[in-house]
Amino acid sequence: MFPHCLKMHKKIEPTIHDIARELKISASTVSRALQNNPRISQKTREKIALIAETMGYRPNSMASNLRNKKSNTIGIVVPLINRYFFASVISGVEEVAFKAGYNVVISQSNDLADKEISIVHSMLANRVDGLIISIAMQTTTFDHLKIFRKKNIPLVFFDRVVPEIETNKIVVDDFMGAFRITQHLIDQGYQRIGHMAGPQNLTTYQDRKKGYMEALAKNGVAYDDSLVVTNSLTLEDGEKAAQYFMGLPDPPDALFCSNDTTALSAMIYVRDKGIRIPEDFGIVGFSNEPFSRVVTPSISTIAQPAFLMGQKAAELILNQIEHKEKTFKTLVLPSEMILRESSARRK
Repeated sequence: MFPHCLKMHKKIEPTIHDIARELKISASTVSRALQNNPRISQKTREKIALIAETMGYRPNSMASNLRNKKSNTIGIVVPLINRYFFASVISGVEEVAFKAGYNVVISQSNDLADKEISIVHSMLANRVDGLIISIAMQTTTFDHLKIFRKKNIPLVFFDRVVPEIETNKIVVDDFMGAFRITQHLIDQGYQRIGHMAGPQNLTTYQDRKKGYMEALAKNGVAYDDSLVVTNSLTLEDGEKAAQYFMGLPDPPDALFCSNDTTALSAMIYVRDKGIRIPEDFGIVGFSNEPFSRVVTPSISTIAQPAFLMGQKAAELILNQIEHKEKTFKTLVLPSEMILRESSARRK
């Protein structure tokens, strides 16, 4: 004996046509009323809204977006969501976008080029109205981003930018931040300063290295290529670089790291070797991650206005979306030097 087959009844969502039949009016009148069109009287709008609520009607935003050729969605791609800098940028973007009636779709590339390319193509397929992105460390080709310009879809770069793509960009003054923090080490009496650089395919880390080199030159300190290590700036990279530096026949007595993550791991390595910080060795970072203030010794660093950067990125992309702005600019925001224990050799 076969069991009876149970037929599942799928609940059907009410449409504007159902509301129209209920009130014996046209669907176009219902549609206009639900959009608060002033051509429909206030009394009729209220009556239609009440019936719509009673029937459990929900507007089909996807269909509306297809008609209007807008999704009211902005995509944002960051290398790492768990970094304070990028999380703060996202917060700034969301604050401005939400007030303007836009949703924000957030993805992280994990600093992988292939993942970034896949994410960007997915956002393109899902019809985001614009894209805000800081490119991955591995990214060296840009066809997946150039397509936004070809299709006239608004694109804004922040922090890590692509110089060859003409669009809006927001950066901090990486050169000056690096110059000032290196100058600080020199002023503290450190004489042999190493630099942990990020990938040189990115202008962000090119500029930080240039700032370091300019500070040396200004003070008559010869540049020594053996005192520069380029890596991906992870915790592990910081430890390996510190091991390399301290193994040199003439090791440095200070280190400028291109981010706080490597400054932390380098500091732990040096301190575990019994070297006093800052008396015998100075360390500075870049980005002002929250941990840089609470570790011992606390880490001198460069603070970036990340939240403001996010707000400005959102303002620029909304201006492109809403007003079809065709002229582009590069905003350079100032950084702030924050001096703490890791480099305070001279009181």
